[in-house]
Amino acid sequence: MSSATVERHDAAPSDTPILALDGVGKSYGNVHALRGVSLKVRQGEVTCVLGDNGAGKSTLIKIISGLHEHTDGTMTLDGAECRFPSPRAAQASGIATVYQDLALAPLMSVWRNFFLGNELRKGPFRTLDIARMKQICDEELAKMGIIIPDLDRPVGGLSGGQRQCIAIARAIYFGARVIILDEPTAALGVKQSGVVLRYIVKARDAGLGVIFITHNPHHAHLVGNHFVILKLGRVVLDAHRDELTLEQLTTEMAGGEELAELSHELRGVDPGKVVAPAEVEHGQVEAPARPDEEEPSA
Repeated sequence: MSSATVERHDAAPSDTPILALDGVGKSYGNVHALRGVSLKVRQGEVTCVLGDNGAGKSTLIKIISGLHEHTDGTMTLDGAECRFPSPRAAQASGIATVYQDLALAPLMSVWRNFFLGNELRKGPFRTLDIARMKQICDEELAKMGIIIPDLDRPVGGLSGGQRQCIAIARAIYFGARVIILDEPTAALGVKQSGVVLRYIVKARDAGLGVIFITHNPHHAHLVGNHFVILKLGRVVLDAHRDELTLEQLTTEMAGGEELAELSHELRGVDPGKVVAPAEVEHGQVEAPARPDEEEPSA
């Protein structure tokens, strides 16, 4: 096992996962952020990882991207067990992460952001090859269907969807085979979310293995091939698209049994009831009683 590099295999069949996690866990002292998580990512597929806040999605991203090392289980890339000591090591192995904050500099131009940290240089004095970088940036964005007439325009002036797509195109150009998208539609409206989802499909069709982290089952079901739901650091659902409907995915994401219990608890509530306004004194409103609690004796 190598900490920085992994052995590559040629012409792996499409049904063989490029990245696989088997029983992976992460503990911070006595706190278990992840327990026994298994995940397979194949090229040309979108694997959706869903979960509520605190489910363990961020910890999973950090393990795969090399920010944190797992404490249990194994992770393999191209069939070889691996650990990434840093994000650079993961990136060198073909795993790129587009975080929710994009890691773009809003006051810098489009082409500068595209090559940020990987600038092309020329000549004995190693000056920036601006013309070449602009040409490549324009060509790569065009492949994704993004047309930006002025590449000197600051990224901060673009829409949220366009910024997401620049980050995706950049990851693809620099050799990503697995791309992790950390809730790319979370802060976007309906129209811009649709733009990002279309580019996720383009990334999939380009042969990348896409890990789509989201809390929106509707967005996941539009583009996903495989679905994994995390809850409190554990996998509670692992299913292929053919095995569940959007309604089932939404129910599981919403809590499944807990949602049914809440529905049972609120069965006597009249949702159309309107109460006349009145002044409420401090401490006058009582906490709701739990169904399993007995009524206090007089």
